[in-house]
Amino acid sequence: MNNVRMDNMSWIEYENRVKAGAVVFLPCGATEQHGPHLPLGTDALLASAISEDVALAINGIVAPALSYGYKSQPKCGGGQHFCGTTSVDGATLTAIVRDAVKEFHRHGVKRLVLVIGHYENQWFVTEGIELALRDIGSDTGLEVMRLEHWEFVNASTLATIFPNGFPGIALEHAAVIETSMMLHYHPDMVALDKIPEHGPAEFPVYDIYPTRIEWVPESGVLSSAKGSTAQKGKLLVDDVVEGISRAVRYEFLLPEAS
Repeated sequence: MNNVRMDNMSWIEYENRVKAGAVVFLPCGATEQHGPHLPLGTDALLASAISEDVALAINGIVAPALSYGYKSQPKCGGGQHFCGTTSVDGATLTAIVRDAVKEFHRHGVKRLVLVIGHYENQWFVTEGIELALRDIGSDTGLEVMRLEHWEFVNASTLATIFPNGFPGIALEHAAVIETSMMLHYHPDMVALDKIPEHGPAEFPVYDIYPTRIEWVPESGVLSSAKGSTAQKGKLLVDDVVEGISRAVRYEFLLPEAS
C-alpha cells in the first residue's frame, strides 16, 4: 500500500495521521484532451504525482484528485470541442471544492494544500476555498494553501529547456513541459511517435463566442512537444517538488528535512 495516498489507507490509519497533524494535499485536475500523444487524464495525473512526491518529503497525505475541471478554453486547453474533454461549469467546480474543504475540516485536517494542475481551474478553486472558509467560520484552526505547480519552475530551468525562448505557460498545453513531466512519471502513457510537427498556435488578443474552433490546431496541441525527454521532466519535477515542499514547510511551520 502507498503510505501517502488517502485512498490506500484505512479510515483508522487516516484518522491517526490527521490527528498527528499531517498536511493533506488535494490535486485539482481535469479530463481534457492533450493531443494525440498524451492521455486525457494528464492534468490530474501530474498534480497527483507531484503531490505524492511532496507528501513523501514532509510525511503528508494525498487525497484522490478532483478529475473534472472547469471548461477547456481555446487559448490554454484547446477548447471544449474535442471528444473526451469532459468539463464542469465554474459553479459546479466551486461547489465541489467548497464541499471538499468542509469535509476535510470535519475530519480534523488543520493544513490543506490544493494543487492545481489545470490552468482554467484557478479562480473557481479559489472561490470554493473562500466560500468554505466563510461557511466554517473563523478561528477553526484550518489553514488552506492553493498553488499551481508550474509556478515553481525556476527561470534557469526554463532557459535550459527552452533555449530559443519560453512560449508561456498557456501555450504549453500538451507541449514540452507536460510531455516531459509525463515521461518522467508515466512514460508508458506517452506516445512520442504521435507528437504533431506544427509550431505554436497564434491567437488574437480577444475572444469570440461561439468559439472559433478554427483558431485551434486540429491536434489540440498549442505548442510543439518535440524535444520532450524524461531528463527534462526530472529537471522540472525537481524544481516543483522542492519549491512546493519549501513553501509548505515555511507557511505551516514544519521542520526542515533532515
